[in-house]
Amino acid sequence: MAMEAQDIENLIRASFPQAKITITDLAGDGNHWSAEVIDESFRGMNRVQQQRAVYASLKGKMDGAHGELHALALTTKAPD
Repeated sequence: MAMEAQDIENLIRASFPQAKITITDLAGDGNHWSAEVIDESFRGMNRVQQQRAVYASLKGKMDGAHGELHALALTTKAPD
């Protein structure tokens, strides 16, 4: 079952309540998403650390062939 943009945002927002989050359906199929997450907590972290933190917030929704979230292009950064 595909996830909705709001479901993805809600999972991320639970871990990053103050973040600016933009979710985009890349293919219009509900399976290929991009997310931009801008949060102060990323300051001082490298990109890999930032992205791991966001993937952890998805609580296994991307795990394995039966995960609800099949593809997520992720951009993370601290605010300017």
